[in-house]
Amino acid sequence: MNKPKGMLSLDELRGLVSKGEIETVIGGFTDHYGRLMGKRFDAELFVEEIAAGGGHACDYLLTVDMEMEPVPGYKFANWELGYGDVHMVPDLGTLRLASWLEKTALVICDVKSEKTHDYVAVAPRSILRRQVDAAKKQGYTGFAATELEHYLYQTSYRQAAQQDYRNLEPAGWYLEDYHILQGTRTESFHSAARRHLKLSGVPVETSKGEWGRGQHELNIRYAEALDMADRHAVFKQCLKEVAEAAGMSLTFMAKIAADSAGSSCHIHFSLWRDGKNAFANRSEIFRWFLGGWLTHVPDVMVFYAPTINSYKRYVDASWAPTRLAWSNDNRTAGFRVVGEGQSLRIECRIPGADCNPYLALAASLASGMDGIARKIEPPEAFVGDIYAAKNLPRVPYTLSQAVDAFEKSEFAKRAFGPEAHEHYTHFYRTEVAAFDKAVTDWERKRYFERI
Repeated sequence: MNKPKGMLSLDELRGLVSKGEIETVIGGFTDHYGRLMGKRFDAELFVEEIAAGGGHACDYLLTVDMEMEPVPGYKFANWELGYGDVHMVPDLGTLRLASWLEKTALVICDVKSEKTHDYVAVAPRSILRRQVDAAKKQGYTGFAATELEHYLYQTSYRQAAQQDYRNLEPAGWYLEDYHILQGTRTESFHSAARRHLKLSGVPVETSKGEWGRGQHELNIRYAEALDMADRHAVFKQCLKEVAEAAGMSLTFMAKIAADSAGSSCHIHFSLWRDGKNAFANRSEIFRWFLGGWLTHVPDVMVFYAPTINSYKRYVDASWAPTRLAWSNDNRTAGFRVVGEGQSLRIECRIPGADCNPYLALAASLASGMDGIARKIEPPEAFVGDIYAAKNLPRVPYTLSQAVDAFEKSEFAKRAFGPEAHEHYTHFYRTEVAAFDKAVTDWERKRYFERI
């Protein structure tokens, strides 16, 4: 494949810096939630020192909650250890323009130990790297695409916060799935998003209205799994910041409201060997990968659906999958097989738009490769409305239920390593505990007067 527009070599960046066209380089990595964390470096400093020597960040970033509060109970970083630094090592293969920001470039960093210089085992990008490297040792390269949906609002982020996220004004006022007229009303935003992504090393395919008021999907080109996760992280950052600049807001919540469609992150995956699709002609590699991916959903569900809100999306007849089965080009299935020949791929419709792409793709690849190693055969393809098939196993109902399965899973411990397994069990338990202590609007409305 040709180098995407907007991707930079270090020499190209050095030239842009010398001409004053780039003044800032953002170096970042995602935390557990998938948020981009890092620093803005002076561009001259970056090309002179940081590109080769890396930078530093506090290790607490891999132990904080959504409010950036350090959470006790982690072995990786804690008050007793003093919350030291990790080494942010720029992956120069990810160096790109950040077209939506003035005179800015962006690079994704790996997180390494200051002492050993090894990849930090609990960092999301390290977890995906481990799976990619394991597959390559078997001669396979995983290609993936992540289809992200979002809701767009005319209300700014600041105003939305001031309104406690109530009574937001959707960018559209009726269901706009594939609807060109309604989509035109948000084209000033989405055309800017497509343009900036394309100019920032994230090739764009299409955008379209989705099945919600103000809901949209913007699809980007597939890539090798690690590259795809990087594109996904840049995609989210770009869209949020373009919305911020336009005085608008958007959300990647899995379920913004009980009466609205959820937002998904469908994962398309294929496995390649010697330059050819190993899934072609529905080979035994295809069957075993599908069998492993489907079998291990309960073990790794937390990586597909990582928040309390994630599980509100799994409602029958809502376009979100609720049962574990596969089918051919059937959108009621958790796994939908599409394409033919070299384009044959498996689409997993289970992850929500709130997933961390590194963790979701790591879970997908680890599950499929275990299927190949153990020759796990999938069940027969389901024909018909899977929502009506009450005999099929269901996805977990809650994050708490999913964490229990993850904690007990020998597969998850083996695939991701004991350190990461324990770390993420604690992370998701902390998320559940935070919700369990919260008092919600639903409770006040239900109980204030009538209990």
